[in-house]
Amino acid sequence: MRQVLPSLEGAALWAPAVVGLGVGMWGITGPSAWTDEIVTMDVARRSGAQLVELLGNVDAVHGLHYVVMHLVGRVAGVSAFTVRLPSAVAVAIAAAGLSWLGRLLGGVRLGLGAGLLLAVLPTASRYAQEARSFALVMAVAVPATGALVKVLSGSRWWSGGYAVLIAVIGWFNVLGLLLVAAHTVTVVLRRPGRLVAVRVVSAQAAGVAAVVPLLVLGVSQRSAVGEIAPVTGGTPYTFLTWLLTPGQGTLPGALKLLLTPTALVAVALLVARRRMAPPSVLAVGVPWLVVPPLILLVASLGEPLFAYRYLLFCLPALALLLAAAGAVVPLPVRLLLVLLPAVPLAMSHLAVRQQDSRPWDTTAVITTLRSRAASGDGVLFSGGRCGLIASAHPEVFARLPDLGTAESAAERGTLDELPADRALLHRRLAGASRVWHIGCRHLSSEARRAGARTAVSQRQALACAGLAPAYRRGVHGLEIVLYRR
Repeated sequence: MRQVLPSLEGAALWAPAVVGLGVGMWGITGPSAWTDEIVTMDVARRSGAQLVELLGNVDAVHGLHYVVMHLVGRVAGVSAFTVRLPSAVAVAIAAAGLSWLGRLLGGVRLGLGAGLLLAVLPTASRYAQEARSFALVMAVAVPATGALVKVLSGSRWWSGGYAVLIAVIGWFNVLGLLLVAAHTVTVVLRRPGRLVAVRVVSAQAAGVAAVVPLLVLGVSQRSAVGEIAPVTGGTPYTFLTWLLTPGQGTLPGALKLLLTPTALVAVALLVARRRMAPPSVLAVGVPWLVVPPLILLVASLGEPLFAYRYLLFCLPALALLLAAAGAVVPLPVRLLLVLLPAVPLAMSHLAVRQQDSRPWDTTAVITTLRSRAASGDGVLFSGGRCGLIASAHPEVFARLPDLGTAESAAERGTLDELPADRALLHRRLAGASRVWHIGCRHLSSEARRAGARTAVSQRQALACAGLAPAYRRGVHGLEIVLYRR
């Protein structure tokens, strides 16, 4: 045993990180960049002054992530690979951090199992390949929870680090502060001494206070929040399913049925055998998994806010609980819990790596333009922020002037271009012999209506200029039409 444990401890330190990074890097450039990622790529290309101006006008709640992307762009350039790489690294950090946390709560084997499980879950690798802040929030939430455990165990020196980590979570995404509510429930369940409880609450208050300026600015920019579907009675079950496999619409419902019930049975077995599990696992894992979505669900009864991706930081809690369940059930049951979801999890991994697995298949548009566009062709965009595709891929659109834009989003200090007025658009079309019209679907209802009005107006202008459709291609979330005389 003495020869086995050191090697196991070493594996627990690096194996989840290596596996998490490897799975995250697998096919990382395969899926097309979609709306939000296109925004990230556009912002990453802006100058420092333009970034400051943008955050003063809109999207300040994503400011820290944009700063990270801006620095990445300056160092490594802007591409699907470079802007997604930080998220892949973040998932690796989260997996390693969960291994450390599991070790604190129940030993090396629990930590190793939890870290490896997080590393191989499809939703983790889906957001390892997303150029947004969600994986980074998760990467901070795990060590923040570990810091809480250390403070509760009497290590006062962790209080400052805990406060800093809470602040970082909030600056990456203010909804990440829902973790504080989960931690508060954990403190109540653990019943530490008064001094320790005061130490935890003080650190939490300091961390949240550091985010107050962002919260104030974010409230003034509330209009930047996109449309979110209202919650229903099935939302909690759907959310749990999403944690196991993200909703790409490519995994058959019958296979999804193998995932969620299996996870629920595993957690139920853990609760039933809780005396065999480390006492702190449930006190830490259950509030972490349940409290943030519950609060957001209740808040969404007034105004829809329940976007699953905002709660990605709850995924490590599920991995921790499932790993703990695997440690307390008999071996035959453990094998069954592993084998039942194996096929759907494998299929989910393949599904999220398809080119058209995101809301916009921009790769198909770029491929079409590279093979068919000629020098001197113009381009028109219709649909919410569709024009940012051009700024995200300047190597393709540099020779294709945007005929429908009077002022770019970067020049305006916003995320939306200023469209050309009717007179300017007619003048530009008068000198064009070929125009590519790119329309974007998968928009909010308001943006969809605005995009439809823009498309109708543009088609009328094209017809008045003597341009008619000559080629059409519809792809996932987008349509591209070539007009020529």
